[in-house]
Amino acid sequence: MEQIVHKSITTLELSKEFELELVNPETADSSRLIAVSDINRPGLAMAGFFTYHPEERVQVVGRTEITFFAALPEALQRERAELLCAYEQTPCLIVARGIEVPNCLLEAANRHRLPILLSPQSTTKLTGRLQAYFDRKLAMETLVHGVLVDVYGIGILIQGSSGIGKSETALELVKRGHRLVADDAVEIRRVAENILEGTSPELLRQLIEIRGLGVLNVMTLFGAGAIRMRKDIEMVIQLQMWDDKTAYDRLGLDEETTTILDVEVPFLNLPVRPGRNLAVILEVAAMNYRLKRMGYNAAKELTEKMTLTMQQESGGPKY
Repeated sequence: MEQIVHKSITTLELSKEFELELVNPETADSSRLIAVSDINRPGLAMAGFFTYHPEERVQVVGRTEITFFAALPEALQRERAELLCAYEQTPCLIVARGIEVPNCLLEAANRHRLPILLSPQSTTKLTGRLQAYFDRKLAMETLVHGVLVDVYGIGILIQGSSGIGKSETALELVKRGHRLVADDAVEIRRVAENILEGTSPELLRQLIEIRGLGVLNVMTLFGAGAIRMRKDIEMVIQLQMWDDKTAYDRLGLDEETTTILDVEVPFLNLPVRPGRNLAVILEVAAMNYRLKRMGYNAAKELTEKMTLTMQQESGGPKY
């Protein structure tokens, strides 16, 4: 059972990361938490439409919003500023282009202890940088037991019981020119709707444990080209001991998936027994996966040929 970690950052951390100026340090609550990666530009709110206002998001205003706001009658400015700053869930308000914050907006923010941050960057560049930062920093995360390798550009997460040969298989793959991302523990982040990114915990980075040899540094042994810092996970292969009573898939028609952080990932059960070269099998699995993405499926082609042959032999319809 995966344990999902939901992360957050404070507005103080954000201001340090982006070198933002905190306009109201005496009255702002700089410990407000940012837990949502989406960003909102509150132009509609400044126009008076607060229905569905996403108050839990970081609010970014630029020249367009400030110019519109300044053109409003003073009474409306105070009313809208009060409504905009009153939400306790709002982490902060960021003003782009170094624009001077209107007095009534600053006063409302001070009353509600809402941090206002000032950035010299243009609104478009700022929102782009913020979105990329939040997507990575606030991504759902989990830690799983396994080995992550990059085989022909395909990120394969190898799982299985302890001692079944995951690390040994990864070591053989590294010797064959592929790259190790993580051994023993893999940190997985959902960086986009259907994209999982795997990396190694910092303490274990570049290291691999081989029973009988101990802990080895892959970069020291094989060079910098033998490792990757992170890789998208595109396939999960589960190693399991061979069981003569189990009927294994021999054609490859059954395309199973497993779920990690609510993302469906192609899944293969790979039985292990003496004499099977797992590294070669994983290489072929990666190449076969790439072929399937290009629209070619050998198992389906074989099935279609067999069906056609049977129809021809039985005098059925010929295609």
